[in-house]
Amino acid sequence: MLFPRQEGKGTLRLLLCVLLLAAWKTGSGQVHYSVPEEAKHGTFVGRIAQDLGLELTELVPRLFRVASKGHGDLLEVNLQNGILFVNSRIDREELCGQNLECSIHLEVIVDKPLQVFHVVVEVKDINDNPPVFRAREQRFFIPESRLVDSRFPIEGAADEDIGTNALLTYTLSPSDYFSLDVQASDELSKSLSLELRKSLDREETPELHLLLTATDGGKPELEGTVQLLITVLDVNDNAPLFAQAGYRVHLLESTANGTLVTTLNASDVDEGVNGEIVFSFGSDVPLNIQKNFKIDSSSGEIRLIGRLDYEETKSYEIQVKAVDKGNPPMSNHCKVLVKVLDVNDNAPQLAITPLSLPVREDSPLGTVIAFVSVSDRDSGVYGQVTCSLMPPIPFKLVSTFKNYYSLVLDSALDRESVSNYDLLLTATDGGKPELTGTVQLLINVLDANDNAPKFDKSVYNIRLLENAPNGTLVIKLNASDADDGINKEIVYLFSDLVLDNVKSKFKIDSNSGEITVKGELDYEDCNLYEINIDAVDRSPFPLTGHCKVIVKLLDENDNTPEMAITSISLPVQENASVGAVIALISLSDRDSGLNGQVTCTLSPHVPFKLVSTFKNYYSLGAPKTDLMAFSPSHPPCLVVGDMSEQQDLNDEHCAKLFKV
Repeated sequence: MLFPRQEGKGTLRLLLCVLLLAAWKTGSGQVHYSVPEEAKHGTFVGRIAQDLGLELTELVPRLFRVASKGHGDLLEVNLQNGILFVNSRIDREELCGQNLECSIHLEVIVDKPLQVFHVVVEVKDINDNPPVFRAREQRFFIPESRLVDSRFPIEGAADEDIGTNALLTYTLSPSDYFSLDVQASDELSKSLSLELRKSLDREETPELHLLLTATDGGKPELEGTVQLLITVLDVNDNAPLFAQAGYRVHLLESTANGTLVTTLNASDVDEGVNGEIVFSFGSDVPLNIQKNFKIDSSSGEIRLIGRLDYEETKSYEIQVKAVDKGNPPMSNHCKVLVKVLDVNDNAPQLAITPLSLPVREDSPLGTVIAFVSVSDRDSGVYGQVTCSLMPPIPFKLVSTFKNYYSLVLDSALDRESVSNYDLLLTATDGGKPELTGTVQLLINVLDANDNAPKFDKSVYNIRLLENAPNGTLVIKLNASDADDGINKEIVYLFSDLVLDNVKSKFKIDSNSGEITVKGELDYEDCNLYEINIDAVDRSPFPLTGHCKVIVKLLDENDNTPEMAITSISLPVQENASVGAVIALISLSDRDSGLNGQVTCTLSPHVPFKLVSTFKNYYSLGAPKTDLMAFSPSHPPCLVVGDMSEQQDLNDEHCAKLFKV
């Protein structure tokens, strides 16, 4: 920090210590600091991490960051020690102009969990601007006939600082003829004038050179000077006089061009051209006054010729000069204060800072989606803004600070029901009629793996012929997943519950869901297979759907009937009694249904009788005949067959049946 005066190292250190204030907290998560303007790079502002209750070790993992709307990188935080420091030059006058309050608003954001803190750094004014006069010299033409106690207006100095640093006092170099008169007003700046204390004599003193010094109230003090060059005149000894020293006018900022602002009234007691008055703006009137106002040189009417804007300029202080036509001319001054009244001519504006966009559908309630800030350049109730949201579900606006809101998730999301939301945020001011500002925000919902794959059915019943060849399609399963992306891609697998004997008979294509025959299927070994299938999505955290495929085998006639003969009276005696049971015969067939229903018949022309005693059981009995007449060279033969075919018993069985 630079000062125009050096008053010792000890004083400078003391001043810097006084200007650097410590931080304090409010009860609403807001931290206040202060820092003097023009502080050097690295100047300590506050222990922001400590004051916000954050540990130094969590600043980096929680993505500690600072946002400052419109103020760039004036301030920065050292993440190693949690200290907020000055990063670049801070000029209070450039930042806030003549406003009494000047602050830098910071938003501190940390994640895991998300927290938002509001930090206000007040920029303290230092006395770095000396008083400045508009010109290096001011000229006065004063007739020697002017009476003692006459006053002559002086253009004062301006100081870009505020408060005591801009509180000016004036001193005039010693003079026998003039003293300095200072008039103070609550609303107007100080009015300066030279007061004549002794009669002038042009022949004795034709010119006077005085030095006017303006000193501000800063520590150390700064000052500015202007030369006052006074020429003593010998003619036209009455200057015009205004009816009042100052005029106050109030205009709405919506006032139309051409509107009469005020009419000035001045008079000159001289006669002839010495009493004729010409009105004009002062020579040092700023450009913005010249662009917005004009004065009629004859009537003294001041009219509006430009556009007023309360948000740009709240008041105009116009210096007006009345000059007579004498030779040399005489003049007087007055000030016109035009106060601009605010009207509701600015609609609110919204700014959105996204935080969690797009938003996952499994985001917890209370997740902060975005920050919303609203502003209105108008003042008073016209600048009081409320913010609303349409539609309000499943989000809500939470006020975190004046004109700051958080857009928060208020109810659960389901991407499968609604994949995006088109929100309309509306900011409304307090004017009558009210003005509104709107902004649309499209929120896309990201998929979370919250839906397990689903089969068309929970149980599939399939009928399949035994002995089906390998590769035969059993069924093509189809599962669906309501999720998106890889969360809906499905892999088909045998469940852990599937036994090895089932896996040896069937295989499943993991991509298509096709189940095909892999091994030999034998109805007689197993005629029913229960296959539990899992459909698993490809998410990193997969979900599983289940179904059961029941395969029932259909029998084929692939087994020949079998016969068992139990001999009772073999060989047969020729005198065997009629009806005597010679042998018991039992039949079987591994097939089922018609394929397993067996019949048994005896070859024709044999002297025996075949009697069915029970299902698949027969007895062979001796008939009433002469066995000696029967030729054993052609033994009897049994014919056994199922319902689909018949076949002869082999010769070996036939030979065993009968010996006489």
